[in-house]
Amino acid sequence: MLLLTLCAGMFLVQLDVTVVNVALPTIGTQLHAGLPTQQWVVDGYAVVLAALLLAGGALGDVLGHRRIVVTGFASFGLASAGCALAPTGVVLVGFRVLQGVGAALLLPGTLAVLTHAYPGQREQARALGIWAGVSALALAGGPVLGGALLTAGGWRLLFWLNVPLTALAVVAALRIVPDSGRTGRRIDLAGAVSAAVCLAALVFAVIEHAIAAGVLAVLAGAVFVVVERRAAEPMLPPELLRSPRFTGANLVAGAMNFVGLGTILVLTLYLQGVLGYPPFAAAVRLLPGFLPLSLLGPVAGRLTARLGPRVPMLAGLALGAVALLNLLRVGQDTGYATVLPTWLGLGLGMGLLTTAVVSAAVGGAPAGRAGVASGVNNTARQAFGAIGVAVFGSVVGEPARHAAFVSGLHVVGVLGAAAWAVAIAITACTVR
Repeated sequence: MLLLTLCAGMFLVQLDVTVVNVALPTIGTQLHAGLPTQQWVVDGYAVVLAALLLAGGALGDVLGHRRIVVTGFASFGLASAGCALAPTGVVLVGFRVLQGVGAALLLPGTLAVLTHAYPGQREQARALGIWAGVSALALAGGPVLGGALLTAGGWRLLFWLNVPLTALAVVAALRIVPDSGRTGRRIDLAGAVSAAVCLAALVFAVIEHAIAAGVLAVLAGAVFVVVERRAAEPMLPPELLRSPRFTGANLVAGAMNFVGLGTILVLTLYLQGVLGYPPFAAAVRLLPGFLPLSLLGPVAGRLTARLGPRVPMLAGLALGAVALLNLLRVGQDTGYATVLPTWLGLGLGMGLLTTAVVSAAVGGAPAGRAGVASGVNNTARQAFGAIGVAVFGSVVGEPARHAAFVSGLHVVGVLGAAAWAVAIAITACTVR
């Protein structure tokens, strides 16, 4: 029951990353929201989630993970109700931001509680495998569930769905989640604020191509470094960064989402904008990649428990890198069958990789730092994932320009394979 409750939190957080995408045109029409507002319905959630994950993990270590998990569930549910009732696009974006705050509390808290509840290396790896599988299932089910709910009851139903689920999760968490954490450390408020501003400005700069936001990200990053060096109890302890396994695993986690989420975007655009599939039909054609990503989670957990994270990480990265190079075969006259090997291979690779990379990161952290460790890992994944979406989207351009878009797909294939080749080298050097 504990694992089920923790997985429910992960499912809701990841589901809301993708479930709203298919509803954006309808939201724009009904709320008279232009394209920039529609983009921020997605990015407002993603940017805040990435920016506050590190602070959410640190709060759990200080105040207790059960308290933070319950607060995250409740905040997420209330913000979801606000989204469902939003009268304008701007109000909807505001409540999506609040959803991101709740998710940032919830996500690292569930992972920290899981590592405390399953302290043994093998049982922890198996539990992480199930947790990762549920995460992948949410990403897979998001577009399909979104299309089904949109057809059945409109876009507001996407957000009403969260309300009863979070209410049940709050009750379950209060009853069965142990009160881990409470280390007695102080909250590094200056570090939390500067880190959040740095990450939010960085992602915003990449998405909006805003130079001022990039400058703000650099300044906030410099402030964060100075604050952490002077802090008696820094939010990001130096011993974490001195661990090659921890640092390497988080770099690989960032590369995984940079390529994975960016590729999901461009393949979705290809299926709808170039091949002409409607949103629901395109979502169904993405299932061959999403299903192995979901189903391999428990298998990868058992492999990691038996062999350690190194072998599954190397295997998953190698398989995905080869699959990405298949995009060089895509032409203006080729169809779905040509991109299918890329999507299937990437799904298999990420299915092997996800559990192992989380296990390597959490396993590389010192005792009592599970919340911060999970916060750093999820921050790397969410921030680099958002950047990957922006970069890969810029590379391919508008799908209506078929020739340029296909050329962009070739660049994406080479760029993604190169990024994962670097991740292979990092894994080989740091994860033993």
